[in-house]
Amino acid sequence: MSRPLHFLTLADFSVPQIKRLLTQSSQLKRASEPWLLPQGTLAGKRANSLRLPSQSLFNKTVALLFSKRSTRTRVAAETGASLLGGRALFLGSEDIQLGVNESVRDSARVIGGMCQGIFARVGDHSEVEELAKYSPVPVVNALSSLWHPTQILADLLTLHEHAHLFSPLKPDAKPEKKKGVLELSELRPLTIAYVGDSANVLHDMLVTFPRLGHQMRVATPADPKYRAPQAVWDRVVELDCEKSIWWGEDPKEAVKGADVVITDTWISMGQEAEAAQRYKDFEGYQVTEELCREGGANPDWKFMHCLPRKKNEVDDEVFYGPRSLVFPEADNRKWTIMAVFDLIIGKWDLEADGQPRWQKDKLRKEQEKKEEAAKEN
Repeated sequence: MSRPLHFLTLADFSVPQIKRLLTQSSQLKRASEPWLLPQGTLAGKRANSLRLPSQSLFNKTVALLFSKRSTRTRVAAETGASLLGGRALFLGSEDIQLGVNESVRDSARVIGGMCQGIFARVGDHSEVEELAKYSPVPVVNALSSLWHPTQILADLLTLHEHAHLFSPLKPDAKPEKKKGVLELSELRPLTIAYVGDSANVLHDMLVTFPRLGHQMRVATPADPKYRAPQAVWDRVVELDCEKSIWWGEDPKEAVKGADVVITDTWISMGQEAEAAQRYKDFEGYQVTEELCREGGANPDWKFMHCLPRKKNEVDDEVFYGPRSLVFPEADNRKWTIMAVFDLIIGKWDLEADGQPRWQKDKLRKEQEKKEEAAKEN
């Protein structure tokens, strides 16, 4: 039996593989449209013959191991698994505490023996790494201290869906359909500004956006604790992304020429005791029209936030205004998580060229046999 494919950070995946996940997300979203309509709006015969967008999780169970509370991630995972024909089994901190009553190694083996995939929202990143090390089934990182890969997939899908907003010469640009496959809208290289704390969301941006041709401009407070950890920066350098990243302390400088402005929570779960100091450190970092105007952002800049949001981070004018892509971004958590479930947990297959993994394994073994036979002769 081949080793399971795990999904811990986008740094582990090539650009073609990331694009395949995005294309699959878009296809699943389109194929799911009939299921989102009230049954009475469909013709009776059609309503009775609806087919799931994919049945890759048919009769399969995905364990949701959530050490931290969640809204978007949990709802996306549970509803997404259902649309793939499977079931999501939620295990919160009251049900299971990784490494407390039982070692992470043992939990991985037990849960992986009863379920066909593990979707883990943990504290320290080492927990999800250990789950992946010992699990007999795919492990997907729903959030850890270092990385948040499914969030960045949702961000990218949202940007592709709104690509026409960044291409004034193509105001009617729409996804192309070739040979029955929905293609993503072409997204021109963007300047993406991030203003806030260096946390898991930013970390996966740093190893992904530059490889897709985008420039990043980042502003964080001066205190070194707001900088990317060395483990993250090592991956940035390994992937040759650092040349496309500007990093400073002035949020106005960061938004210069920005097509997209992004922020995140200033106080993550577990940092509540630091709230007073953090609010002081982030003074002047609130995303507003004034900040972006004075900083020289693109006149048509758009705003994104992974949620939940506090008013200190972005004011109502921007958050609820026409620049905001926040709610389409939140909706896309479902479709991108579905794509990860479909390809990685359901099919154990993320080959960018479209050739199934099992087929490649078969061809490889056949080739090895031929080579051995040739040596004997």
